[in-house]
Amino acid sequence: MRDRVHVVGIMAAGGAPPVARFKDGMRERGLVEGENVVFHERIAHGDSTRLAGFAQDMARLRVDLIAAVGAVTARAARAASAKIPIVYSVVVEPAGDDLASPSGDPLRNMTGVTTFDVGQAAAQIALLRSVKPDLARIAYLSDAAVSDCLRSASMRAAQEAGLRAIDVRVGGAEPDLQMAFARMREYGTQALVALENPIIGVHAAQIAERALSQNLPALLALDQAGAGGLLSYGTSLGQAAHRMAWQVSRLLDGDTATELPIETLRCPDLVVDMRPARRLGLTVPPEVLRRAGRVIQ
Repeated sequence: MRDRVHVVGIMAAGGAPPVARFKDGMRERGLVEGENVVFHERIAHGDSTRLAGFAQDMARLRVDLIAAVGAVTARAARAASAKIPIVYSVVVEPAGDDLASPSGDPLRNMTGVTTFDVGQAAAQIALLRSVKPDLARIAYLSDAAVSDCLRSASMRAAQEAGLRAIDVRVGGAEPDLQMAFARMREYGTQALVALENPIIGVHAAQIAERALSQNLPALLALDQAGAGGLLSYGTSLGQAAHRMAWQVSRLLDGDTATELPIETLRCPDLVVDMRPARRLGLTVPPEVLRRAGRVIQ
């Protein structure tokens, strides 16, 4: 139904880059802003307390569809309307986050893209051990506003790898990173994984710098490559948001959510940043450098 102007709401719990990739995907499918689609955009920049209000805005604006980046965003959209079609991306476990049926099928008005990789947490540990073979204590830094799905998977992987792990959560518009890193210091943390959560992505550069100040090699999400972490690994959130546009275009053309299975996107990549390696005095093995899609010098 490209013969009329569609109105699409965009909600994101984190920052703007995945939203830009989503719009790129929409253009590739013939949905051009200002021509045949209007976007109402709301970005929380890590402050998940704003999402309920954003969702109410979308219901009031009577958008044709909501594109939601992040599970916490999708849940807020679903709470605001049971009728508006919702497509999401960057969701770890749709069923676990109540965004799919227990069997993993789409809900009546909701489908999307998940980037969860069951082997990602173990791969993160292996990468950190490659640069720090004596690793025994690891910290996971996460957003307190999101569900436990990714945290739980990470903590299980640490236990299975024989590591002692600490789960450090922060929240709010201005997270207390000083407290978080003080806890890591008290625990004797030797490496940090900053989980792929909204508030973590917004403050990635500050997190990476604090990690360096405590001599901690940090592993960040792939989309935070260049923010100062030694390693960045995973599937691009931007790529997932880009793929979400295909499902949105199908729904705008008349398909229903139940006709579009929830997709799984797994395209893990690795970026190595040699600047923190030099500051930490760590050697990155040649096999890790060969594996990297990009090496920042």
